[in-house]
Amino acid sequence: MIDASFKSSSSSNNQGLSDCEQILISLNFAHKKAQGFRLKVDLALPLRGITAIYGASGSGKTTLLRCVAGLEKSNGFLSVGGQCWQSESLFVPTHHREIGFVFQEASLFRHLTAHQNLLFAQKHAKLNTKGAHLSEVIKLMGIEAQLKSYPAQLSGGERQRVAIARALLLQPKLLLMDEPLASLDSERKLEFFPYLERLQKESQIPILYVTHSDDEVARLADYLVVLNQGKVSAQGPLDQVITQLDLSAELGTNRGVVLRCKVVESNEKWGLVKVSFKSGMLMVQAKNDEIGDGVRVRVRASDVSITLNDQRDSSILNRLPATVSEISKESTAMALVKLRVGESVLLARLSNCSVEELKLRVGSAVWAQIKSVAVVR
Repeated sequence: MIDASFKSSSSSNNQGLSDCEQILISLNFAHKKAQGFRLKVDLALPLRGITAIYGASGSGKTTLLRCVAGLEKSNGFLSVGGQCWQSESLFVPTHHREIGFVFQEASLFRHLTAHQNLLFAQKHAKLNTKGAHLSEVIKLMGIEAQLKSYPAQLSGGERQRVAIARALLLQPKLLLMDEPLASLDSERKLEFFPYLERLQKESQIPILYVTHSDDEVARLADYLVVLNQGKVSAQGPLDQVITQLDLSAELGTNRGVVLRCKVVESNEKWGLVKVSFKSGMLMVQAKNDEIGDGVRVRVRASDVSITLNDQRDSSILNRLPATVSEISKESTAMALVKLRVGESVLLARLSNCSVEELKLRVGSAVWAQIKSVAVVR
C-alpha cells in the first residue's frame, strides 16, 4: 500500500484525477556506483501527454527513469494507471512492465534493416499487432523512405525515429525517453521536433521525457518535474512551474514562459502572423501557418522590456498592458520580474538599476514590450 503522506501529496498535485489517471511514484534509491547520491522522490504525474523530467547533469533524471523501468531496484511504490508495478511486497520485473524505452542512442540491430527492426518489435509485442498498426506507426514517424536502409545508412535523427517507432509497436502503457535528441546537432533537432509533436498529439501513450534542454521543455512538455541533487524542486503543469521565481538556480538564466496560441491573421507582406492567447495578441514570424492553427510560442525573460506608458513611437510591435505581481532579486545586478497580463504571465529580466529607476513595486501598472523577432516558435 502507498503510505498516507504520499497519498496526501499526490492528491494535492493532481486534484480531481483518480489513481487510474495518474503515475504515482514514491521511491528512495541509493546509487551504489555514486556514493553519497540518493534519489528520493514523491511524484503524482498525469497519465497523458509529455511529462518532462528536467535538471542538470547528476540530478537523478536517468536514474529516475531506470527505476520506473525496473532496471534499478529501489525502495518504495510505483503504480501506472492504477496498476501496481512496485510496493513493499511486489516488484514487477522490467520485461513484464508495459513500457517502451528510447535511449540517447537508437540501439537498433545493426544487421537488420529499419523495417526488419520494426518487424522484430512487432513479433515480440504482448498484443498481436496487425499490419495496419505497423503502417500507422511508420506514417506517424515519417520513415517510409528509410525502411530498406540499415542503421549505418541512416542519419542520427532517422535512427531515432525508427527507434521510437519500434518502441510504439510494443504497444506500451508508458513510453520512456532518455534525452533522445542529445546526440543530434541543432539543425537535426529542429527537423525532429515536428515528429515528437505529432506523436504527442496523435498517440494516447503518456511519455516521461528526460532532458536538460530548456528548449525541448518549452517545445514539448505539458507537465514538468524539476530535479536537483536527487530531490524534486518542483512539479506541476508547465506554465505554472516555469514561472516560479524561486527556481532560478534550477532553471538557469534562460528563463521564459510558454504561451499556447492560435493563429488568427496572416500578413504575407511582412512575413508575420498574429496569434491570440488567453489575454491578448502577439505578432510573430510566420512559419507556413494556416488560420486556426494552434501554436506554442516562447517568450524569454531577456526579451521583455518594461515601460510605464504605451510607447507607440517604437519599433517594438508587441506591447501589452501588465501588472507587476512579484520581483525577485537574482544578483547584485539583475532581477526577475513576474508580470500579470490578464490571466497570463510574462517574465522580464531587468537590471536592479532599472527596477529602481522605474520605481517598480508589486501592483505597479506597466507595459510589457516584446520584439516580434524575439518570440521563439
